[in-house]
Order: sequence, then structure tokens, then C-alpha cells
Amino acid sequence: MATRTATKPADDQPFDFNLDAVEAEVELRPFRVHFGGRRFEFTHMQALDAWETIEAAESGDIGVVVNSMKLALGDQWADFRAVPMPQHKLMRLFKAWQAHSGVQSGESEASGT
Repeated sequence: MATRTATKPADDQPFDFNLDAVEAEVELRPFRVHFGGRRFEFTHMQALDAWETIEAAESGDIGVVVNSMKLALGDQWADFRAVPMPQHKLMRLFKAWQAHSGVQSGESEASGT
């Protein structure tokens, strides 16, 4: 008995939407912060991986804040986290980062609008 394998259809049809061609509508300049005597650079919110920010939303508002910052800081996260952070400063920082990124308060940074 011969084994049958599924054949992949030819990819010669035009696309309805080319996501690879989509460009950001704003300059995705990093957000620079002075904290604990040093400089930290946060990736622009609209440049963060959407899948990871969506997953962070499952852990509630504070989870979104912390996980977004962790993603945005990358290798700087451990140094940033090592400095004690009063809660009132954390939310002010997040709101300033949102404003820099063109994201309205209460809007998901994953939405990009």
C-alpha cells in the first residue's frame, strides 16, 4: 500500500494583506529614564512583541506594567529591578512611557493605537 502525503498548494496567488510591508506610523525611539543614578532605555511600547504583551494582560494590570517593562528593558531588567521602586514612581514612569509611545492610558500597548 502506498503512503500518501499532503501536497502543499502553490504560493503563487496575490496576498490580501502583506503584513511584512507594514511600517510603524511613528518613530519608535527608545524611552530613556534616569533612575538609581544611571540611564535605562526602554524599547518603544509599539515595538514590543505583541504576543508577549497580550500574554502579560492575562496577569492583570500590574502584570502588564511589570512584564512590559521587563520586555522593554531586556538585559537591563536585573539592574533596573535591583533599585527599590516606590509604587507612586512605578505608575508615573509607566504613564510617562505610555505618553512617549503615543499610547493612551487604559489602552493596550499591544494595540498600537
